[in-house]
Amino acid sequence: MSGYGRADSEWDELVHDGHGFLVERAKLGRLTSYTELNVTLARRTDCRPFDFERVDERAAMGHLLGLIVERDQEIAPSDPPLMLSALVNYLGANDAGPGFYQLAKELQLLPIASADEKFDFWVKQVKRLYERHGAGPAVA
Repeated sequence: MSGYGRADSEWDELVHDGHGFLVERAKLGRLTSYTELNVTLARRTDCRPFDFERVDERAAMGHLLGLIVERDQEIAPSDPPLMLSALVNYLGANDAGPGFYQLAKELQLLPIASADEKFDFWVKQVKRLYERHGAGPAVA
């Protein structure tokens, strides 16, 4: 699991706290941003924040979100799988980032899709996450 200049123990901590934060957001029926997730992780852990000015650090955040999705599936398996990372989007955006859709393809949850099909997939993921965590129907 190590990589991107971080030790395994750091990744473990980031995955644990990142998962906890995203579950909290789901329970509130709220989305979050990469920036808010980054700030929250830096505050809750002793880990350095991700530097989004750097390509490798943006990739590292994507890696982290993939690990959180894996952890969530281990903790609360669902069929079809839910992607907790659906709750993270760009500041001021109303959609997930391209890494979300790439991971969905890798997990065979989303075939080659149009922009509208991708958006519909994302909305369904968010609604199911809110419902699973007791927030009720989502307004995405």
